[in-house]
Amino acid sequence: MDNKDLEAEIHPLKNEDRKSQENLENQSKNEDNLKSMPLQSRLSRCRTVAFFLSLFICLFVVFVVLFIIPCPDRPVSQGMWRVDYNAAVTYDFLAMEDVNRDRIQDILFLYKDTNSSNTFNRSCADEGFSSPCAFVAAVSGANGSMLWEKPVAQDVVLVECAVPQLRDSEASSACVLVGSPSPFLAVDVFTGETLWSRPSSFSRNASILSPLLQVPDVDGDGAPDLLILIQEEKEVNGHIYSGSTGHQIGHRGSLGVAGESGSLLHVTRTGAHYVLFPCEGSLCGCSVEGLYETVTGRDGPFKKDPHWENMLNATTHRMHLHSSGVVRYLMSVPGKAGKDVLLVSSEACELLDGQELVPRWTLRTSQVLRKPILGHYRPDALAVVIENGTGMDRQILLLDLSSGAMLWTHTLPSLPGGPPSASLPTADHRSAFFFWGLHEMVSTNEMETGAAQHSLYMFHPTLPRVLLELANVSANVIAFDVVLFEPSRHAAYVLLTGPVSSDVPGLVSVTKHKVQDLVPGSRVVRLGEGSSDSDQAIRDRFTQLRYRSEA
Repeated sequence: MDNKDLEAEIHPLKNEDRKSQENLENQSKNEDNLKSMPLQSRLSRCRTVAFFLSLFICLFVVFVVLFIIPCPDRPVSQGMWRVDYNAAVTYDFLAMEDVNRDRIQDILFLYKDTNSSNTFNRSCADEGFSSPCAFVAAVSGANGSMLWEKPVAQDVVLVECAVPQLRDSEASSACVLVGSPSPFLAVDVFTGETLWSRPSSFSRNASILSPLLQVPDVDGDGAPDLLILIQEEKEVNGHIYSGSTGHQIGHRGSLGVAGESGSLLHVTRTGAHYVLFPCEGSLCGCSVEGLYETVTGRDGPFKKDPHWENMLNATTHRMHLHSSGVVRYLMSVPGKAGKDVLLVSSEACELLDGQELVPRWTLRTSQVLRKPILGHYRPDALAVVIENGTGMDRQILLLDLSSGAMLWTHTLPSLPGGPPSASLPTADHRSAFFFWGLHEMVSTNEMETGAAQHSLYMFHPTLPRVLLELANVSANVIAFDVVLFEPSRHAAYVLLTGPVSSDVPGLVSVTKHKVQDLVPGSRVVRLGEGSSDSDQAIRDRFTQLRYRSEA
């Protein structure tokens, strides 16, 4: 027999006690379970209620967003629009900014007329100017409607937009204008309101050298300040102004040398700021710190670069360069370890090291028409576009910026004073390039009388033997740009046309054309042999191009 059974027979009473003890324990456990069951049931019910309540709230929010709160209407951007002024003149100026904050770039420009458009009905007399006077205007990039416009000066000699402002503890942007003979003012880009206005302190015989330069904050108000170079009595004078109030900081500072327009603010590898400008057939410069000491008589928040101070003649402010020819254009371009300087002279185009100012490469040129532009011929590799020669001998040169190697070249005749070239980044990390030239081979008489048409050509590096003729323009082109109006959506070119002479009023027009809409009706121009695709296949490839914003 088992031990348990044997023990039960020997001690029956003890076994009964054990059974009763086990029954008591089981009964106690059952009672505890019965007591805990209501608590668990309540917790389960609470969890169920919380789940359905949260689900109901989520569904309610989705319902409100989808059916009750209306979705904001996305502005419809027209592919083409045009704004006309019948008896006006205009200036070589275009700026882009999202003025009405609809996520579409808008256009700012200047014109000179007696009255503004019918939308605002503002006259020159409203601002104390005689007729005609200069207006600054902002039009919608979506449909060309007038956003704001106002008289700003009798005439405008210098303008710079995207100047940061601090107003009511909020960052803003302004267009700063220098009027002739007065005033010197800043206009809010978004509202057209005058932020500040000061009487101009420049003499009538002074020649203002472009551009207006933004220098780091001098007066400690958190906004960049402004530097204007002025040619007075055969010497360049520097004037520093507060960017947020327009008040002059110190007095004028003479550089003791005659100069020309085309100045450049350059930052050396050591963080020192220097102003470079063409002067008397050479390149001149001065440190912003030295200029600040001259105009205020005290040390400023800037620094000097010992190497650059050695290259600068203390008396003439000329740079000791090995460059030849008269300096025509200066550009600050990305380099290997900071900013480099692209210098275009009457005899050559050179890339100068941003610290040592020694040539990285040199290209001999005969006559560069205008300031070069940058783009990408190869993916993520910067290239520079140079227009060399005039008239029927004009050549478009695309050079690798880092080495100066020739990437692409084409002879494209143009009219004297034709519109500038432009570039726009594409999604494949290259660029689409836009060049102006003659519509077809024309006679010398047509070129002299201006009867020939400007033609806008489009080029992309993936089709190196093809140009696409997008448009023909017979009007006098004052300013031109290609803009990505909406991120990754559509690119368009903006054309500002007007009278040849600023003394003879005529038709002034601002026109926007969507590039993609022009491609189907464009003319394919083949540059020699090598492309076997049909014209329609080439147009389709240009239509499929996608654009991207600058990094």
